[in-house]
Amino acid sequence: MTQLGTLEELPQDYRDAMDAAGVAPLWPMMRNVLPHGAPKPVTRSGYWSYQAVRPLLLRAGELTPVEKAERRVLVLSDPGRGVGAMQATASLYLGLQLLLPGETAPAHVHTPSATRIIVEGKGGYTVVDGEKLPMEDGDLVLTPGGDWHDHGHEGAEPVVWLDVLDLPLFYYLEGSYAKEGPLQAQRNRPDASMVEYRAAGLVPSRSRAAARRYPMTRFPWVRTEEALREIAKYGDGGVAEVDYVNPETGEDVLPVMGFTAMMLAKGQADHPPLRSSSAAFHVVKGRGRSRIDGRVIEWGPKDTFTAAPFAEIDHEADEESFLVRAHDRPLQDKLGYYEERSR
Repeated sequence: MTQLGTLEELPQDYRDAMDAAGVAPLWPMMRNVLPHGAPKPVTRSGYWSYQAVRPLLLRAGELTPVEKAERRVLVLSDPGRGVGAMQATASLYLGLQLLLPGETAPAHVHTPSATRIIVEGKGGYTVVDGEKLPMEDGDLVLTPGGDWHDHGHEGAEPVVWLDVLDLPLFYYLEGSYAKEGPLQAQRNRPDASMVEYRAAGLVPSRSRAAARRYPMTRFPWVRTEEALREIAKYGDGGVAEVDYVNPETGEDVLPVMGFTAMMLAKGQADHPPLRSSSAAFHVVKGRGRSRIDGRVIEWGPKDTFTAAPFAEIDHEADEESFLVRAHDRPLQDKLGYYEERSR
């Protein structure tokens, strides 16, 4: 590999002149922006124990009313960027959000897309463009960029969900903003997952109605788990996985973010290829461990952990376990550089 010159090798008067002209030499920085062979991520694997974070989240409910927070969230920051960073990986934002009984979170709309993985509680709901979406443990709920949404709670115990947003990308592009509005009128019918898209492979007849861009915005966990169990039952012994897709197009549910659910039987291990996409794993239920670039993470129910691009990942379950992996493969596919490498 060619040994490039350094900034210090250049005369001081030349460096001062470049500063005054508002320019800089590329060659001393080239290996930082175009490293050879593979990226050099700032992102480091993070791990957040739900048992450790939950008391802090409940205390936030005591200290800060939702009216003063709009969204009462504790941010899960990438260790490589430090506490307070609005990133869990380069492209994914993660946060744990709390809604208490009787509370409502006001309606707003924003350019980034958001997804909720429901962690605990009953009686919570999200309204997306007038469609009321119940929130049950493990459900995946979409609030796509440009869609109005608000939250409410009709139950008797705290409701918590994991927010997954493509916020870092929109912030980097200087395109991140939101608008506020009144609570939405709710349509008097079940959501699309219970009506139009109740069964896999069946969609409303195209002769009657044109599909929306995001036709299904709630993916009930009970059906996801059922699908995983059937795949595991009749599969080849490998890890059972399903991708969340748009039921009309078969494409990923959102433009930037993708989601994959996986099931590990007791004692089962998984050794996925090295992927160019970063990832966040949320444990719906189960216990086990993951080795990520040599770091061992012991995880349990409702925990969350992350992996950087091209991380070497190994999973092993101590008991039957279900995880959801959020990733940025849809964005990388669109940019034409998604890659998998054998180990």
